[in-house]
Amino acid sequence: MSRNTENTTPALTPDEKLTLQTAAHGVVSLMAAADPGPISSTRSGMAGGKALSSATGLVGRVLAEKAKGLDLGGGSTADLADRVFAALADSVTLLKAKAPDEVANFRDTIATITDAASRAHKGGPGPAETAMVQKIGAALEAA
Repeated sequence: MSRNTENTTPALTPDEKLTLQTAAHGVVSLMAAADPGPISSTRSGMAGGKALSSATGLVGRVLAEKAKGLDLGGGSTADLADRVFAALADSVTLLKAKAPDEVANFRDTIATITDAASRAHKGGPGPAETAMVQKIGAALEAA
C-alpha cells in the first residue's frame, strides 16, 4: 500500500516557505556572485538552479513553488550574504521544529547546489567559491 506523504507533512506558512526559498535561491545567487565573470557566474547559476530543482520531499515541494515575495536584492554580495546566511540558519531551526526528518534533506539540497555550482567550471572551484561554500556550510551549522 502506498503512503500519501502529502497528508503527513506539516503545513508551512507562506512566510516559512519564503524563508526556505530565500535560503536555497540565495545560495544559488551567492555561488554565482563568488565567481563574478559573466560566463562563469552564468554557469554557476545555471548549475545551482538545476540542482535546486532536483530537491525532493517537503523541501523539494516548497522550492518548486513560485517564490512569492522573494527579495534577494542588495547593493553587494555582503548584503546578499547577510540575508541568505540568516535564512539558512532560520530554515534549519524551522525544520527542526516543524519537520525534523527534513533537516538532513535541506542540508543535502544546499550541499548539492554548492557542489553543482562549484563544479560548473573547468579546473574546479576557485578560492572565492571555496570560501563561499565554507561560509554557507557554517551558516547551516550555526542553527
